[in-house]
This record gives sequence, C-alpha cells and structure tokens, in this order.
Amino acid sequence: MFTDEILRRCEDIMIEVCDSFGAELVEFNGEEDHVHLLVHHPPKVALSTLVNSLKGVSARLLSKEYPAHIRKYLWGGHFWSPSYFAASCGGAPLSIIKEYIENQKRPG
Repeated sequence: MFTDEILRRCEDIMIEVCDSFGAELVEFNGEEDHVHLLVHHPPKVALSTLVNSLKGVSARLLSKEYPAHIRKYLWGGHFWSPSYFAASCGGAPLSIIKEYIENQKRPG
C-alpha cells in the first residue's frame, strides 16, 4: 500500500502532529501495510489521543493527496486499522529501538 514517496509524506505529517502535541517523533519507518514510530511524548498527553490524531490527520491528508492510490487499500473503508500497538521502552536503550525501526523493510 505504501510507496516510499507516501511513507516520506506520512513521516512529515506525523512530525507535524507530534510537534502540535509537544511530542517528538524520534524515529519513523514503514512497510507496505503499517508504520513503526518511536515517539517521546509528555506524560500530560494521553497516548490514545496522540495516536488517534496521528491516524486521523495522516488518513485525511494522505487520502486527499494520493486518492487513486490510497482508495485501493482501505481497511474496511478506513485508511488505518482501528487498532494499534504501543509499548513503553523506558528501560531499553533508545539506540536499540531506533535500530529496530531503521531496519524495517521499506517497499521498493
């Protein structure tokens, strides 16, 4: 579903959304059907609120900017699956988490 161009645009959008919440997108990568994010966010921001905004804003903008491509790959009429996975990495070195995300296969 995601091309390298769409993933680059998705990353830009997610950086902007994180900035608006006072969060930092530390690392981003994606595969054909999902993305990986390492985000440092302030404790006052509910993770579910941040994730919903990341998904909602990116879905709206990417669908508008790449309508012909995106329309073919919807999850039951939606851009993103309604679920997500989040884990805390407070004890792990950030370099290990960043390396994991960097090493995900990009399409193409």
